[in-house]
Amino acid sequence: MHILKLCSCSTMFVFPKVHFSGVRLHVDSAQSTLFAVRGGNITLPCRFWYEPELSSPREVRIKWSWLPSAGGRETDVLVAIFPHSQSFGQYRLGRVQLRRDFPGDASLLVTDLHLNDTGHYRCEVVDGLEDKSTSVDLELQGVVFPYQHPRGRYNMSFHGAQQVCEEQDSSLATFTQLFQSFKEGLNWCNAGWLADGTVQYPITRPRVPCGGHGLAPGVRSYGRRDRHLHHYDVFCFSSSLQGRVYVLQSSQKMNLTEAELACEEDGAQIAKVGQLYAAWKFTGLDHCDAGWLADGSVRYAITRPRKNCGPPEPGVRTFGFPPPHHKHGYCPPCHTKVIKKRRQKTIATPTAQEQTVATLFMHK
Repeated sequence: MHILKLCSCSTMFVFPKVHFSGVRLHVDSAQSTLFAVRGGNITLPCRFWYEPELSSPREVRIKWSWLPSAGGRETDVLVAIFPHSQSFGQYRLGRVQLRRDFPGDASLLVTDLHLNDTGHYRCEVVDGLEDKSTSVDLELQGVVFPYQHPRGRYNMSFHGAQQVCEEQDSSLATFTQLFQSFKEGLNWCNAGWLADGTVQYPITRPRVPCGGHGLAPGVRSYGRRDRHLHHYDVFCFSSSLQGRVYVLQSSQKMNLTEAELACEEDGAQIAKVGQLYAAWKFTGLDHCDAGWLADGSVRYAITRPRKNCGPPEPGVRTFGFPPPHHKHGYCPPCHTKVIKKRRQKTIATPTAQEQTVATLFMHK
């Protein structure tokens, strides 16, 4: 007899150690890559079968494991020997389970997807000496945005960059996410941290300060840098919103504290940078009035470029980090998990000079 331990608890499962002469175990996934959004659900396909077909079902051990997009160690997600199963780590508390829609169905249901759920998932099926596996990659749809510290260019260590992205309702972007944004037009000359500890930046229009005219467009890389000693900007990644970002309209300019209080009085919170980008990307947020955000920056989102609204490309514009006591923003973006009706108030239109100062912070 061969004893298998399902988890670190005391529960033990025993089944015979058998090798089927002339019978082959097959494991396959219908798709190699799947795309989803944060907060959604996904089914990672996996099925197994025997050739020739068995006359009666066998008791098998199914294990799903996960290798993060940023690299590192492969960790267990779920281990099951029907009807028992055990989930691990960030997938505990009912976030994962086997589908079992038909004999041989080992597909994994994952609910309430997190930003850091992206990566390489492996489905392994063990029946005695037979051990076969297949894999599927999970990517989230979203938006990559460059972020610079309020103190200016190249002021963040890797861990500081990681914290900044989390504070802005986002995560460190992976190379795959940055490369996809480059293909969509992201053009940014400042180098930033990625989730794997490398420092890179995307260039669609080569120019002298960004590697010179002689280099082709692409994602430039500084390679892996010391996570404690070296300091750069960062590329953050945000996916769909849990809730809604709306612009709280006002006829008066506000300082940062007044903007925060205005959102709170409306039953919401002042929006974070990642939330503003996600609203621009996924809901088409378009408002020409700049407003304070939670990090102390002043920004606005444009999906339909027009006169006096900055550069001719869609994107999120920024005025940087003005002194928080300045009455700068007319309309602070607020974030709420409850769908609200907008307040209808008179909008004060920024002057052409104010709009000209704004710089393009995103891409098509």
